[in-house]
Amino acid sequence: MKDKQSPVHELIETPSDLENFARSLRRRRVIAVDMEADSMYHYKEKVCLLQIATREQNVIIDPLKVPDLSCLVPAFARRDLQKIFHGADYDIRSLHRDFGIAVHNLFDTQIASRFSGIRETGLESVVQHYLNVSLDKKYQRKDWSQRPLSPEMLEYASGDTAWLIPLARILEKNLKKMNRLEWVREECELLSRVRTNEENGAPLFLKFKGAGQFRPRNLAILEKILQVRREFAEKKDRPAFKIFGNNAVTEIVNARPLSIRQLEKIGTLSQKQIGMYGESLIRAVKDALALRSEDLPVFPRKSTQVLSPGVPDRIKKLREWRNRRAEELGMDPALICNKSLMTTIAMQKPRHTDALKNMEEIRQWQIAAFGEEIVRVLNGK
Repeated sequence: MKDKQSPVHELIETPSDLENFARSLRRRRVIAVDMEADSMYHYKEKVCLLQIATREQNVIIDPLKVPDLSCLVPAFARRDLQKIFHGADYDIRSLHRDFGIAVHNLFDTQIASRFSGIRETGLESVVQHYLNVSLDKKYQRKDWSQRPLSPEMLEYASGDTAWLIPLARILEKNLKKMNRLEWVREECELLSRVRTNEENGAPLFLKFKGAGQFRPRNLAILEKILQVRREFAEKKDRPAFKIFGNNAVTEIVNARPLSIRQLEKIGTLSQKQIGMYGESLIRAVKDALALRSEDLPVFPRKSTQVLSPGVPDRIKKLREWRNRRAEELGMDPALICNKSLMTTIAMQKPRHTDALKNMEEIRQWQIAAFGEEIVRVLNGK
């Protein structure tokens, strides 16, 4: 196994250098893209580095020094310029949120790896598998908002993009042989449209794992506790989980402490945390307990749809067919047809492939590759 060679990179820290680089992209037909953010260290996460590699260059753009990246917008919008990412979901959302950059003609090597039948699809594993290269991920969780960045951190940042173009070429070739390249292209096109959800004043408990198990009174306490945590996180410019974790939140909600002594007995917060947040937490619990019953929040539930007779049997048949086909193709069964889609298909029981096109969640590649088989399975043909 060969070690990762140190890629030669260029650091862009001025608007003029960025504009020159943006102009150079007009001649390119493929770029590899990666980014580093600071979500582990700040309340409001931001992109701290943007790495772009071509076949000739490997650049690191510092948006903390050059916050206006608008000159890159046309390049990312071009349909004739392929952008290669690995695990692009977070990057696509972040680039659009911070810079208004929309990515077109995306090729995600993680998606491509999954459709190639690879089980371990982290970049380190995939590069090792296809290129016999060992990547060093020791700086993965560093604070990328710190300045100056060490030479070692810059070398790390430029490392991943150096391998994405050759990796993509191998994956494209393999997928073409498997007749799955168009499947991946459709998945990448859909992924390129994801966006960050805007804050809309919705209750914080909607994003708290396990909130649906709480009764209304405890749900009110949960919301008040989460508001306290967010207030301190924003004030200290730290991620909410670094104020106190979700386990602590749950234990406080269940214990309903009305004094500092009761809060201490829970044993989930340190004395330092109690000193900083204790009074606010006690006040939050008391405020929630004082709410009138009619003012208590209720966790929204999706109405459970009663399955008509025959649907469970059709789901079973679809699952058996899907698992058999997945084994034949060496693929993750969920890629062929996930649980939600199987339920939708079983409920609608399409009698011809055209009827599948009316289902919002189904992909065109799924219809083309498996539509006729699905119809036969459902209708016993």
